[in-house]
Parts: sequence; structure tokens; C-alpha cells
Amino acid sequence: MPKNLTLAIDEDLLDKARVLAAMRRTSVNEMVREFLKRSVDDAVEQDEATETLLKLARESEADFGSGPFVREDAYSGARRFDRWR
Repeated sequence: MPKNLTLAIDEDLLDKARVLAAMRRTSVNEMVREFLKRSVDDAVEQDEATETLLKLARESEADFGSGPFVREDAYSGARRFDRWR
């Protein structure tokens, strides 16, 4: 069930938003609703992606060695990737 919300918006911004809404054949109310929905959906999607990456990292069987890593070894100049061949 939709709930009413009161916003305090600068009068000039509201006037411009009304013009934009009219140009888009919608309402300021619908524009705000869609903006909030997109913002929440984006945040949820980002959280899900982060959780997926963290899960992959936790479940990974990769062995990066015991460390510590030495900078000189990492930048020794030895070719490590096929693209450098």
C-alpha cells in the first residue's frame, strides 16, 4: 500500500522538475518514486554482487602461498602472462 511522503524542495528546483515531468508526460511524484526505486535496486544489486564475490573468495581453493610477498619477486621482469609472448 503506497504511503504519502512530504518533501521539502527548493521552489526553483520544483518548478524545473515540474517542467521536466511535463516534458516526459509523467509527474514529479512518479519521477521521485522511480528515482528511489532505481537507487534501492542498484544498492541491492551491488550488495548481492559483493556477497557473491566474498562467497567465491571464501570457497576458493586457490593457494597464494604462505607469504610474505616480496616486491622484487613480483616485479622481477619475468613474463607471466600469455599476452606478453
